[in-house]
Amino acid sequence: MHLFRAPQRQPAGQRPWSLLPFALAGLLAATPIAAAVGPTTTDPDTAAYAFDDSPRDSLLHYPDWFNPPFLDLRADHAAAVAAGKTLVVYFGQRRCAYCHQLMDVNFALPDIVEYTRHHFAVTPIDIWGIHEVTDLDGTVLTERDLALREETNFTPSLLFYDASGRPVFRLRGYYPPYQFRAALEYAADAHYERESFAEYLARGDNRMVFDATDLNAQPFFQPPPYQLDRSRIPGDRPLVVFFEQGDCHACDVLHGQVLREPTIAGQFREFDSIQLDLWSDTPVVTPDGTRTSARAWAEDLGLFYAPTLLFFDEGGHELLRLDSVLGFHRLRNVLNYIGSRAYLTEPDYRRWRMTHGF
Repeated sequence: MHLFRAPQRQPAGQRPWSLLPFALAGLLAATPIAAAVGPTTTDPDTAAYAFDDSPRDSLLHYPDWFNPPFLDLRADHAAAVAAGKTLVVYFGQRRCAYCHQLMDVNFALPDIVEYTRHHFAVTPIDIWGIHEVTDLDGTVLTERDLALREETNFTPSLLFYDASGRPVFRLRGYYPPYQFRAALEYAADAHYERESFAEYLARGDNRMVFDATDLNAQPFFQPPPYQLDRSRIPGDRPLVVFFEQGDCHACDVLHGQVLREPTIAGQFREFDSIQLDLWSDTPVVTPDGTRTSARAWAEDLGLFYAPTLLFFDEGGHELLRLDSVLGFHRLRNVLNYIGSRAYLTEPDYRRWRMTHGF
C-alpha cells in the first residue's frame, strides 16, 4: 500500500497566489492574520496552510487508537515490535493549533489513519506534563524533561524508533497530508537506512526544476554575493536564511499572509536576512566558512521543506530551524526570542517560551 503521491505543481509563473497581496490588502490591514486565504477549497493539502495558529481555546483529544498514556516506553516498544509495528512517540500540546491541525486534517483522512494504525503504535507525550516517563533505556524522568531532552521546540514532534529501540527519524512541526504520507512510508519501509528523507521526498515528484525568478521578493532580503562567514569575524546581528523554491504554495502563503503583517516584516529588518533558492547552484559561503552552493548546503542540512528558515547567532551557530508549516503566532515568538538576544541567557527556546511566549 503506497500513500505518497505529491500534488502536481502549477507551471512556473502561474502561482495560484500570485495576486494574493492585492486581493487581501484590505483584509490584512484589519486583521493580523487571516484564518484562510484564497478561494474556498476542500483539498486538505491546500487547507493545511490556511489556519490561525494561535493557541486553541479547546483542549486536544487524542484518537482512541493512540496508546494509553501509561508512560512506559519500554513496554510500548516491546508491544509494538511484537505486533510488527514501529513505535512513534508523539510530543504535543493540548492547545497547540498545529497539533489540532494534525488531528483535524491529517488524521481525518481514512487512508492516513488506516496506514498509521497498520504500521505504527503511537504513544502521546504532553511536553508540559509532569507525569513520570520510563524511557527506552530505563531512565525515569518527567514528560517535560523528556521533551526538553529531545529538543521538541515545535509541536507536534514525532520520533520514530526502530526494532532495536534506536531513534531513526524525526518530524518537527506540522506537515500537510502529502508530505506526512511520505514520512509515514519513509519510516515504515526503513528508507532511512538507504537515503535521507529529502532524497526520498524528491523522488515522489518528477518536476524538481523551478524558475528562480518565481521566488517571492522582500525589501529586507540582502543581495548577493552571499558571504555569510561568521567563523572569524562575528556579525553585528543575528542572521536568518530563507530556503525557498519557485512555484511553492507554502512560500506564497508565508509571503502573502504572514510577512505582510507590519510587525513581522519590521522585525526581519533587524536581522541579516538572506533568501536562497533551494535547488540553485548559487555560490554561498556558509556561516562556518564553507564554500558551497545553495543546493549543496540544503542537502548537507537535510532540508526537504520549503520554506525553511534557519536562524544563526552572531558567531554563526544555528539557533533554531523552522522547517514545517509556519504561521504568524509561531514566527512572532521565534523573532521575539532571537531579536531580543534571549538565547544569550536562555539557550533553550522552549524554556524561554514557558515564561515569555505569547
